[in-house]
Amino acid sequence: MKFLYRIFIKNFFLPYEFFIALLGVAVLFVLGFVWSGLFLIAQAALGLFLALVLLEFVILQFNKQAIQGGRIVFNPLSVGDDNKVKIHITNKFNFTVRTVLFDNPPKQLQLRNLKFSVVLTSGQSHQFEYMIHPTDRGEYEFKNIYVYCSTLTHLVQRKVEIEAEQVVPAYPSIIQMKQYELKVFAQTANTGIKKIRRLGHNNEFEQIKNYVQGDDIRTVNWKATSRRNELMVNQYQDEREQQVFTVIDKSRAMRMPFNDLTLLDYAINSTLAFSNICIRKGDKVGLMTFSDKLGAKLAADRSKHQLSKIMELLYSQKTRFLEANYELLYHGIRNHIKGRSLIMLYTNIESDYALKRVLPMLKRINQKHVLCVIFFENTEVQNTTEMQPKNVKDIYLKTFAEKYTMDNKRVALELRKNGIQTVLTTPENLTIDSINKYLELKARGVI
Repeated sequence: MKFLYRIFIKNFFLPYEFFIALLGVAVLFVLGFVWSGLFLIAQAALGLFLALVLLEFVILQFNKQAIQGGRIVFNPLSVGDDNKVKIHITNKFNFTVRTVLFDNPPKQLQLRNLKFSVVLTSGQSHQFEYMIHPTDRGEYEFKNIYVYCSTLTHLVQRKVEIEAEQVVPAYPSIIQMKQYELKVFAQTANTGIKKIRRLGHNNEFEQIKNYVQGDDIRTVNWKATSRRNELMVNQYQDEREQQVFTVIDKSRAMRMPFNDLTLLDYAINSTLAFSNICIRKGDKVGLMTFSDKLGAKLAADRSKHQLSKIMELLYSQKTRFLEANYELLYHGIRNHIKGRSLIMLYTNIESDYALKRVLPMLKRINQKHVLCVIFFENTEVQNTTEMQPKNVKDIYLKTFAEKYTMDNKRVALELRKNGIQTVLTTPENLTIDSINKYLELKARGVI
């Protein structure tokens, strides 16, 4: 019985062509009762139908070779990005087959009926591609691939199961990190994603070198010039090994979703890309998270393993559905961050009332460090302010949206008035604005 199950049920499938042909034979038999001449034709058609089904069954079943293949997934996956999945198959039958392939992606993606079809000659290979867009950090489990093969009249299909089970973790956006690294370092050292004007010479002395056309004449070293009897200039480099800490708010305010990602996920993706730029610039990078209590803490370092440590810490961060405790954050920064540092605080301050609660602690942090508060502009509310109201409800909605937008701008203005660096940005532009702010502060010698 197990053998019959494996042969006739588990490994074979009857496609719609089988039932169409069977229906045609049945119609001939019905008409045969009306006209006797058709009865003989129906019998012949039934015999031919059964012979073809048996022939295809024998050809497909008793051919030792079948379909081989596998799946290639970008490992690890990048949260919030389009990740490419490739499936390759090769026809090992010694005849041409029509294949219908079904993949089994992770349940988190909710992708139904991933179906691909192709006709392959003997020994021919083919590759299918599709994109997945993970929105949650964690493990994504891919199941086996199923391929249905048929030949000749395609009345019978053989099911081939390709072993392709794999568990792939989804980490903060590595794709985004590499993209911004290219944008920053593909240009000269004096430019970032946008051009930053350097103010004065606040860089570290590196060496004295021969003057070449284009060097700043203000850097001429007259003593070295007189000794060598040729024009010499001082060469400077960016100040290195400055401490930069990213602090991420994990409270309920960061749970708000935008385009399938929460604000916390946007902050985590931005932190990874931003930390990579800082390390490449020669600075020490650290990390701290908080909500109603302090979370992960990572001391500032610029070693080659620091980025991997940051990635692993960010991978495990989750929202805590409680209010953020800024007094606890102040004590945590005072105890764990030694020396004056740049602190990039990712949070979400939505109103004047929320700012009044946290402003005293932010001012105290800013006295010992360079604090940059990065918070979010609600793009959906911004779209509401631009709509044309058609009724009283629309007028109320637009008025409330305009008030909310003005509250955000007042919060940013109040922070700047108190000497706190501020970035008010949309979730989509969070990474680019954070990196630009860091490059601006470096260029101005603030840190």
